Amino acid sequence: MRRLLARVPAPWPYVLAVFVGTKVVLSLVGVLALAAFDEIPWSPPPDEGVMRQQQREVSPHRWLSLWFAWDSFLYDHLVRVPLDEPWRDFGFPLLYPFLARPIAPLLGGDTALALLVVANAALVGMLYYAHRLGERLLGNGSGGNSGNDRGGAGGTGDGGDDRGSGDAAARRLVRYLVLLPAAFLFHAALTESLFLCLALATFYYAEDRRWLLVGVIGFFLALSRSAGFFVVVPLALVLLRQHGYRLGPRVLWTYLRTGWPLLLVPAGWLTFMAFCRWQSGDWFAYKHTQEEGWGIRVQNPLGVLWHGLTGSAPRDALRVWIAVVVLAVLVAGARRLGLPYLVYGVMMVLVPVSMGPPVYKSLLRYLLAVFPVALVLARWARRVTVDVWLTAALALLQGALFVVWLAYWTHFII
Repeated sequence: MRRLLARVPAPWPYVLAVFVGTKVVLSLVGVLALAAFDEIPWSPPPDEGVMRQQQREVSPHRWLSLWFAWDSFLYDHLVRVPLDEPWRDFGFPLLYPFLARPIAPLLGGDTALALLVVANAALVGMLYYAHRLGERLLGNGSGGNSGNDRGGAGGTGDGGDDRGSGDAAARRLVRYLVLLPAAFLFHAALTESLFLCLALATFYYAEDRRWLLVGVIGFFLALSRSAGFFVVVPLALVLLRQHGYRLGPRVLWTYLRTGWPLLLVPAGWLTFMAFCRWQSGDWFAYKHTQEEGWGIRVQNPLGVLWHGLTGSAPRDALRVWIAVVVLAVLVAGARRLGLPYLVYGVMMVLVPVSMGPPVYKSLLRYLLAVFPVALVLARWARRVTVDVWLTAALALLQGALFVVWLAYWTHFII
């Protein structure tokens, strides 16, 4: 067995161990918590009874059905919609449900299980690319590119001891990603793991200067969530950083010749808009569906944050305060993050917030996309004592939120 494991290339043994370990722990805690809630008359709240019935329809096994909530059932509907009929469901980008379509027949037509398979396969990929990117950005030059090339995003190591080595620092990054407050949603039949897997992959290949691959993956990133096409901005900053942020006629040609695949990132969202136009005659069918169905309208994100802090219900204010803390962590770690990752992190907070007050109830979910926070935490946790206490605090916080989610108070999470 040891010989077999020794043949598995790094970082797969660690990545798979984290995936299986978190899956087992969360599933066990979930089943035990749900059994305890059966004895509590106020769980679930009356308005959550419909979702509980939908979960039973997915599977009678709680360790499986607990990973489905709210948007999961809308995605399941999109998997089932016949492609030879006029499309009328424009409220969600299509990548996630369309990836589940070819998998469902292999699972006996179980579309819900197909969605869960896609999400969990993406979670494994997410952990892999997080580790590989962490080796580049956090290690002592182990990423292959020189410090001058990487600029502020990892030009120096984490420290002189082995906890600052590429592998140790990358493992901390992976660990803090799965310890983020609502990171249990990576295991759920939702788009979080798919989006972050693709985002991490684009940054990893950008650091490796494989720009055509960046463009192809970025195309699908933009099809996975509306915020995906904004990632072209920090990716372009990676390109600029690799050339010292120089400007001028000669270097501009270099940027165009090297970075033209970045045009594929916004092209992904334009493809979805063209699909909307083809099916409905409206390029902005997604936007109009969001406005009519959820009351979402683009607004000043700073105004939305201020409203959440001063004029909202306490639970909305709490969620907005968490977003503010995320921004504070990004700013505190800005010097070591580097401009591309700082810009990405700030955008992944402000873009969802720009949707207005309706975003409050899903804000913790959207904040999972802010992986640079885990980069900052991995740097801060170079000392063993800090690492232990920070790990314990985040684990307790996530555990509390997981129990809230299991109690079907999901409007606090999604």
